[in-house]
Amino acid sequence: MFSGRLLKYFSCCFILSLAVQGAAATAAASVPAKPAASGLQPLTLMLEWFLSPDHGPIIVARQKGYLREQGLELTIKEPSESDMPARMAAAGEVDLAVYYQPSLTRAVSQGLPLAWVGTLVATPLDGLLVLEDGPVRSPKDLQGKTIGFTSQGSERAVLDTFFKPWGFGWKDIKLVNVGWNTSSALMAGRVQAVLGIFRTFELNNLKIHGLKGKMFYMEENGIPSYDQLIYITNPHKVKREATRRFLRAVEQAAQFIVNHPGEAWELFCSYNPALLDKKLNKQMWHESINRFALRPAAMDKERYRRYAQFLHEGQEIKSLPDINTLLLDLQ
Repeated sequence: MFSGRLLKYFSCCFILSLAVQGAAATAAASVPAKPAASGLQPLTLMLEWFLSPDHGPIIVARQKGYLREQGLELTIKEPSESDMPARMAAAGEVDLAVYYQPSLTRAVSQGLPLAWVGTLVATPLDGLLVLEDGPVRSPKDLQGKTIGFTSQGSERAVLDTFFKPWGFGWKDIKLVNVGWNTSSALMAGRVQAVLGIFRTFELNNLKIHGLKGKMFYMEENGIPSYDQLIYITNPHKVKREATRRFLRAVEQAAQFIVNHPGEAWELFCSYNPALLDKKLNKQMWHESINRFALRPAAMDKERYRRYAQFLHEGQEIKSLPDINTLLLDLQ
């Protein structure tokens, strides 16, 4: 085990790292977008978090020229609050946003005018993360413990499913919303586990700070598989043809990344070398490649129906959304 002082040191380093990246990303995002070049249609997209390798196909499509080949001038924005992507997309203030399948299902069940139009990351990245040298060896050890989370609106259903084999549920643990300070809360000992974090980021970040994490994966513990990152829009304000062309461009980019991961990494970094060309990002890049959707426009209604049913049975949503409106067919 690590001393409190050492954990505090790691925590401070992590918070400073996030602050530097977040400030740089926000500054980059706040630069006014240039007018679309002649003949190119403007399209705005808001990310769900600060720019990271999880957004590889978007950035490679831009840097490789695939978006311009499709006649598009893309402006990429970053949120200052976690609910901004859904809020901005619903209001039509951005054309597209990157979001999460579980969160979209919850938002639509609450009546927000949002719909899926494509997939960015086609596997779960979430999980339940603990320190490998800590007291938690399996989910059963978390009874009565404190779990930090970043809200996506499905914590209760997820934890009830995780703990069901051992006869307890979410009411038998303490939940604390730690926002985006997940690793720092875990390293400082404020929580014994964190939920709602990306394995590609958190496990590598712990490693860089001299710690090793252990993750219990969603898809291996009874939770239906889902798309971690998706593209959403307001179905009443959607730019259909432009969105179709955007999806073709990111499909080309995803295929290029798989075929040429090293060259694609250089293209990704070229978007903002000072911000992106980092050790943590490079580690994340190689672990993200096999998770990008190679057919981002492919629609799987049964996959979305299955996860919505899971949330409904777990009392996370009051009514099941209409799958035909939850997923928007652009044809």
